[in-house]
Amino acid sequence: MIDACEQSPSYIRAIAPYQPGKPISELAREMGIEEAGIIKLASNENPLGTSPSALRAIESQLAGLSRYPDGSAFDLKQALSAHYKLPQEQIVVGNGSNDVLEIAGRCFLHGATSAVMSQHAFVVYHLATQVAGATRIEVPAKDFGHDLDAMAAAVRGDTKVIWIANPNNPTGTLVRAEALRALLTKVPRSVMIVLDEAYNEYLPDAVQMDTVHWLGEFPNLIITRTFSKAYGLAGVRVGYALAHPDVADLMNRVRQPFNVTTIGQAAATAALGDREFVRRSVEVNAAGMRQIVEGLKRLQLDFIPSFGNFLSFRVGGTQQVYLQLLKQGVIVRPIGGYGMPEYLRVTVGLESENTRFLAALKSALHA
Repeated sequence: MIDACEQSPSYIRAIAPYQPGKPISELAREMGIEEAGIIKLASNENPLGTSPSALRAIESQLAGLSRYPDGSAFDLKQALSAHYKLPQEQIVVGNGSNDVLEIAGRCFLHGATSAVMSQHAFVVYHLATQVAGATRIEVPAKDFGHDLDAMAAAVRGDTKVIWIANPNNPTGTLVRAEALRALLTKVPRSVMIVLDEAYNEYLPDAVQMDTVHWLGEFPNLIITRTFSKAYGLAGVRVGYALAHPDVADLMNRVRQPFNVTTIGQAAATAALGDREFVRRSVEVNAAGMRQIVEGLKRLQLDFIPSFGNFLSFRVGGTQQVYLQLLKQGVIVRPIGGYGMPEYLRVTVGLESENTRFLAALKSALHA
């Protein structure tokens, strides 16, 4: 490594770059498969595509792309304000929810602090903590999910952030409302609770929780959500945080100017109003989840019940099965990096895609 790079802090040099799901184009090059013959079930994307309303909104902005975006994202924040019945002063927009998660880390973490997170939790919490030079306190999972009592007990005097994914990626586990409220009442107000609800729209009515309403009671709560999943806008990268006005003000000071593009703002604003598209997305996901669960049971494979739009399942010879699936043009996600080397994660797709995945998996298991 050149001398200038050696001057970078050791905790930066120790970062392992995030590994996204394999792109369709990359597999096509590697295996010599036509892109049209590949299905990608690796990155928890929406199999229905993008809301037609959002596509029309994107088209309407194309002539103005020589101009910078609205740095305040006024229209999008106004739509979110009306949707959640919160003032715009409580909203922070980002280049995907990853962006607002990292902003939260930069606001509240530094080298003399620590952050608590669960084993098997979303890897961005590790990265946001490490980039700030803070100490990572990883608490063992309970049945692959967050053990909130143990996480509360792990809080130290220097702890400034607790990261929680609900539902969690990649395990799909859910912490119920009463357990979350108990944690919020137990933890000192000097500790920020960052509640990542990227998959919130997929939750059945029976387990939905009005966490947004809690913001008035718990000023140390930050809720992050995204347009990448149920809204089908992963490619334009729009996420947001909801927080106490003072917290949102700090985050907006750190937020990069123009961090959400013109087409991203327009697409997200339109998508937020397309409730029929979201309803269909949730409906297709529920049916697809049942289809995959039944298929895995027929194959006698263990899996972790999931509240998201994905499912993690256990196979022997994980890498070999993964490679056999790739050869058949089916991309899923290895999750060994999450401390789960015997598991693969599959995104719920369309009925035809789920059928093909299950057939390919059966073939891969016997290859």
